[in-house]
Amino acid sequence: MPQERNTNPNKMPNLQHLALLAAISAGLLFLSYQFNQAPTETTVSYSEVKRMISEGDVAFAVLEEHAIVVHTAASDPSLVQRYRAVTPSQTDPTLLTLLEEHGVEINAKQPEDGSVLSYILPWILILAVYFWLQRRMLGRLPGGFGNTPGNLISGRFAKPSAPKQSVTFDDVAGQDQAKREVAELVDFLRDPDRFHRVGAEVPHGVLLVGPPGTGKTLLAKALAGEAKVPFFSTTGSEFIEIYVGVGASRVRKMFEEARKSAPAIIFIDELDSIGRTRGTGLGGGHDEREQTLNQILAELDGFAGREAVVVLAATNRPDVLDPALLRPGRFDRHVTLNLPDRDARRAILGIHARNLPLSDTGDLDVIAAGTPGFSGADLKNLLNEAAITTARREGRQITRDDLAEARDKVMMGTVRTFAIRPEERHRLAVHEAGHTAAAFYTPGADPLYKVTIIPRGRALGGTHMLPEAERHTLDEDFLRTQLVTLLAGRAAEKLLLGTVSSGADDDIRRATEMARSMVARWGMTEEMGPVDLRQSEDHPFLGQSIAQPRGHADATAAHVDEAVIAILKNAEEQATTLLTKQKNRLCRLIEQLEAQETLDLDEIRTCLDPDSKVTPLKRVPKGYDRVPPSG
Repeated sequence: MPQERNTNPNKMPNLQHLALLAAISAGLLFLSYQFNQAPTETTVSYSEVKRMISEGDVAFAVLEEHAIVVHTAASDPSLVQRYRAVTPSQTDPTLLTLLEEHGVEINAKQPEDGSVLSYILPWILILAVYFWLQRRMLGRLPGGFGNTPGNLISGRFAKPSAPKQSVTFDDVAGQDQAKREVAELVDFLRDPDRFHRVGAEVPHGVLLVGPPGTGKTLLAKALAGEAKVPFFSTTGSEFIEIYVGVGASRVRKMFEEARKSAPAIIFIDELDSIGRTRGTGLGGGHDEREQTLNQILAELDGFAGREAVVVLAATNRPDVLDPALLRPGRFDRHVTLNLPDRDARRAILGIHARNLPLSDTGDLDVIAAGTPGFSGADLKNLLNEAAITTARREGRQITRDDLAEARDKVMMGTVRTFAIRPEERHRLAVHEAGHTAAAFYTPGADPLYKVTIIPRGRALGGTHMLPEAERHTLDEDFLRTQLVTLLAGRAAEKLLLGTVSSGADDDIRRATEMARSMVARWGMTEEMGPVDLRQSEDHPFLGQSIAQPRGHADATAAHVDEAVIAILKNAEEQATTLLTKQKNRLCRLIEQLEAQETLDLDEIRTCLDPDSKVTPLKRVPKGYDRVPPSG
């Protein structure tokens, strides 16, 4: 695996720094210990010392603050023994007299405050650590621009002897078109001379565009794994520092290392963090970011025709990128990764489930059909949640129920347990039953999956539908059907309870956005016609200009508002008419929902299927027979 070269011969590796610092500290500690080490002596009782003095065995004594040290008499100094005894807290008045009577030389010792070295040693260690850290930081300050953080450049490549550690195209599912678009880069990196002989130049800049979780980074790693070349990976945010010029230096270092290892791949994730449009936006530009971007542009222009280096970049916001990045000769090839369709989701689930103990692999077909709009990362998370559920119940295989619970958890959130007042619970059942009945009886609506009044995530309940097929365009009939379904919850409350609540807040918001798009974007009303009247979606904080001209008159905006209100009122009237016609079955669904809290499609059909023999209710629940006030 290629490693970053040490371009500074005077710079020692980190381990040598640590070893030197540890050796100095150990030496200082040893000297301090030796300096303060007292001579070997025997500790005895104070009475024993007085006895030795009385018997004349003591030739020399040293009085300390709380102890006495006596030296025995001997002709050979090496045979002198020393004894220490702690003196009593009360001064002995007879001690000095006793010493004098027996001719003992009396000395006193001033209490020691400790050696000078013991005081300066901590400061020496602190200064040593300070200078060591300062030297480490020089690579991040001006004057040390050549140093690159260790995680900025990583030479990862697929070795034939270690296939488990490599990522190839076989590990990327659901993005067949994207794989075909980058497959020719593999041939170029494996045998660049074949292209150079005929004067061909493969694009040096490839921009991977797609929503989060669609596999942009995975596709870049798979490209490196297929070509078996060094893979230099970084993110845009790693170039940004507080000091101007550091990011540009790191860009130069990265491209220099890639040229030395050519053929190679450079991958820059989250390119929009440094590649936003320069010189515009609220508050102007950022010197460090713009210098980094300028250096990237210069490096891309500096590639010679025979340099086998491919630069990949990933972003989910191509609209905010600087136009200079996207011109021919730089990132002029765009590969789009879309959210997977049903078949692609099944393939992605198959890859992520290869090492999972599934009880029946056929369950993945059901999961793939029931997860529209999920990205590859979402599907991986779903299988992981199913495995966690299996482990929590101490199971050995992931069952259909585990997968269903994981799907509900990912789609609707975790079950919340808190007390709900009976009248509030009843209103919730009425609201969700209204959505369910409207979706069941309205032609063209998506098939129902389940309805629940169990709080999950941020919602108190929910009616969930699963589309039978992927939709890439939305026709007017389907949109109006969606509006009827969205407003049916509020219509049911108004029909059966006579009042409405704040529970329809999200329904009204979504319906209003959809109706406004129908009027101002998609030209689905005769009054306004085919004209784009939407408000600007540019964000001045992301690089677009702050000047946002409105583009239409106030009177036109008023007409748009009137058309939106008319569409919403018409949808609510349709929902009210439908629910009034099916009021008896709607009441049955509400009772069943309150009793069971969650109903699947079969249980919903039992209550609402118009072809089945539905026994009329013996009584209408209290409050259901109220007629809403007119107007």
